[in-house]
Amino acid sequence: MEWAEDAFVLVARRLGEADAVASVLTRGHGRCAGLVRGGAGRRQGPVLQPGNRIAARWRARLDDQLGTLVVELVRGHAARLMGDPDRLAALVSAVAVLEAALPEREPHPRAFDGLDALLQRLEGDAAWGAAYVRWEVDLLAELGFGLDLSRCAVTGAEEGLVWVSPRTGRAVSEAAGAPYAGRLLRLPAFVLADGPAAPADLADGLRLSGHFLEGHVFAATGRGGAPAARGRLVDRIARLATMGGGDRPPAPPDIRES
Repeated sequence: MEWAEDAFVLVARRLGEADAVASVLTRGHGRCAGLVRGGAGRRQGPVLQPGNRIAARWRARLDDQLGTLVVELVRGHAARLMGDPDRLAALVSAVAVLEAALPEREPHPRAFDGLDALLQRLEGDAAWGAAYVRWEVDLLAELGFGLDLSRCAVTGAEEGLVWVSPRTGRAVSEAAGAPYAGRLLRLPAFVLADGPAAPADLADGLRLSGHFLEGHVFAATGRGGAPAARGRLVDRIARLATMGGGDRPPAPPDIRES
């Protein structure tokens, strides 16, 4: 069996002295793993940075084998974000979430297209944080756990939606949810409409999407819960919220580990 198409690197792990096993996301074949000869070396190592877009060729004698991957860099997203630790943390979180959430070799074209769009926004959009949260919400929908944010679950109202039920994933209006505010998840306005968001609102958005990713996606895959890379992004946003959006932490995360 053999296929060739563009892919995004999700994770690459060293195998022996020079090789690596890479997990990549393709549009037509989903999340696939393969052995990259020389993948830990000087020439191929930089190509296998998480988030990079590559031209990939996968080959195996049998469908159920690991297979081998031949890769060529198309766009080095990781290198372009090295100067911005917060955006880089979002990239690393996104690919780690996909690695943890997607079943192997099951096509999810919307997940591929969504990651492509997110990476473009991480490189050049001031509202990248809001784009990341909406990307997680969209991923939930792609995996069959979409939130119903169109109207209030109690009154049917389409305005004034500020809460989400942690049990049903349905929106609740401010008036209807007021008596139960301590038990509801906050629904930031930017989740409903494209636009920027303050760090405190981003923290609420990550708490919202994270609740349903934990309960419906990560718990079901049996891969150890939410990836550490997502936790590091949450911590970064929380620090920005505490500082009121002030100076960023200086040290970038290690993008080889997700």
